Amino acid sequence: MLRRNLLAAGATVLAAPAFAQNAPIKMTIATGVDPSFAPYYVAREGGFFTRNGLDVTVNTGPSGSAMVAFLIGNQINSAYGAEQAGVSAHLVDPNVVAVAEGTALLRWISVLGRNIENMEGLKGKKVGVARGTGSETFWLSVVSKLNLNPADYTIVNVEAPEMVAALERGNIDAFAVWEPWPTRAMRAIPNTKILVSNEQIQIVRNFVYMNKAWAQSNTEATTRLMRSLVQAQEYIASNPTEAAAQVARFLRQDRAFIAELMTKVEYKMNLTPDSVGNIQLAIDQLRGMNRLSKEVTPAEVIWKDPLAAAAPGRVMI
Repeated sequence: MLRRNLLAAGATVLAAPAFAQNAPIKMTIATGVDPSFAPYYVAREGGFFTRNGLDVTVNTGPSGSAMVAFLIGNQINSAYGAEQAGVSAHLVDPNVVAVAEGTALLRWISVLGRNIENMEGLKGKKVGVARGTGSETFWLSVVSKLNLNPADYTIVNVEAPEMVAALERGNIDAFAVWEPWPTRAMRAIPNTKILVSNEQIQIVRNFVYMNKAWAQSNTEATTRLMRSLVQAQEYIASNPTEAAAQVARFLRQDRAFIAELMTKVEYKMNLTPDSVGNIQLAIDQLRGMNRLSKEVTPAEVIWKDPLAAAAPGRVMI
């Protein structure tokens, strides 16, 4: 698995930077290694960060959600991951806030099984779920939407990049996760199939997060970051072929495969009532799992000022 500049668990806190006049502003941002996070990659590969006067290091890890935790204590400046990860990090450090909805995952997350015909056949089986990520958010939505009994399934905590190997070894019988892992599993393992996709259940969303204290102390850097991401999103929408090539180059993956995957999502860079609804869903799910250490509202988790400063028309809440 590609792990470019994977952050070490003991990463040091970034001090508020001091910059020479007209020098690019240095930032460190982090996310996972799949095309749903394309605005980060395109902003880097397409030169949008550079044109906005930023010198950005893009770190990657096993999932976008895993990297959101590095915003706690300001170990990085921005991250891109799922709703539940952002709420969980906010509960630990209220400075972790969502500043934009980055991606709507339209046909992106699935429950995939091996030697299983349908969801009824999944009963009594081991299901791989990446705790604290969009994988878990989606699985819980499947359980709720289809009125399943959680006791009928054994949940095994597996990081997304390890799910295909775990399925092939027989450590799990199925998994709930985002692309590209379902497609990779179906190509590599006989008798695997999608049992249910998020089209039938819920549109999961990835958000751009920042450390609010750092952002407030570095307003120019924050505005430049948001402007870069909006420009990258616009470029993806107007130049999908070129954008896919940039994403493939960053991820060092097959260009045609990346282009196919990018048709399954919609890149947003806005804040809408749907954004608020998905953050509320994550809060409700964490409460249902007894992981909500204190009550919190979407208005506390979402901070609209950075996007409003860079692109006010994209803030609709």
